Amino acid sequence: MTELHLTKNQYLEVEKLSLGAFAPLSGFMNEEQFHNVVDDMRLPTGDPFPLPVVLDLAPDDAERIAGRPSVALVYEGEEIGTLNPESRFTCDRAAASRKIFGTDDSNHPGVNYFCGGGGVFVGGAVSLTRRVQFEFSEEERSPAETRALFASRGWKRIVGFQTRNVPHRAHEYLQRVALETVDGLFVQPLVGRKKKGDYTPEAILAGYRALIDSFYQPDRVVFGILSTWMRYAGPREAVFHAIIRRNYGCTHFIVGRDHAGVGDYYGKYDAHELTKCFDGELGIEVVRLKGPYYCRACDGIVTEQTCPHEETMPDAVTHISGTDIRAMLVGGRVPEPHLIRPEIIAALDGVPLFVEEDDA
Repeated sequence: MTELHLTKNQYLEVEKLSLGAFAPLSGFMNEEQFHNVVDDMRLPTGDPFPLPVVLDLAPDDAERIAGRPSVALVYEGEEIGTLNPESRFTCDRAAASRKIFGTDDSNHPGVNYFCGGGGVFVGGAVSLTRRVQFEFSEEERSPAETRALFASRGWKRIVGFQTRNVPHRAHEYLQRVALETVDGLFVQPLVGRKKKGDYTPEAILAGYRALIDSFYQPDRVVFGILSTWMRYAGPREAVFHAIIRRNYGCTHFIVGRDHAGVGDYYGKYDAHELTKCFDGELGIEVVRLKGPYYCRACDGIVTEQTCPHEETMPDAVTHISGTDIRAMLVGGRVPEPHLIRPEIIAALDGVPLFVEEDDA
């Protein structure tokens, strides 16, 4: 059988498709699916789906497997599954980027990765015959495993939380607010391909272990990573993340400030507005929460929904962002306890904190 050798990112896409993480999608998108998703954020069936999931190959590889009924998928010398190639196509990547990411600026990490691909998309159904073990695989659960775990705990209402950061006080606030109304919280950090300067998986796991082990009810929280690449697609990625957490068994999903954003490409609450367009269609309820901040006058973590001082006493307000905390840590400063717990800072001691180069 003809073989196709996959990169790590391509393997992880095959894995997530096969395990049902990207359902209703079960294979790489064909040309019709791709254009429907890029143009309308829906599959041809009408199901909401905001981001393309494509197998991007060099022209020679795409030509080599063309017309084959089945192709063996190989990762690091081991056969891991099969692809039934059914569609081969190209597109105007700059034009597609403007729709997917809202920009064709090559400085945008999602645009840069999408436009720097192999050249030809190949669509078709995939199957997984062997799951590869990576450094953090023991921290990952499949959709079937999380659904079974939630059921075993008797949880009916489960809220999912997406992050690519070490937990700070604003994240904790959002999680605690949501926990007041559901049976359990599923914290699922994304630890796949990310850009230079983002937190390493080691840092994220160390931070969340410190938070969950010491400050949450152990029977109210489940932790498990999501190994897929960060798209940095802002509002569209918020919808994508909600669909993924539905597939893992969540009934609710938190969308906060600038979800999946990067730089200033997206508005603070653009993701809130886009998710509203799909209310009642996603199979999961989006919990739209305003971005928390620390207010010295209120003496606590608050939001603009509960605190008047952002307008009347702006000097009393300290916004809490992963970007600002990263900058403090890079500069050797220790963030104040009202920004991030000292126990989490202590857990990061000796841990590599940041991705040093853009992942391949």
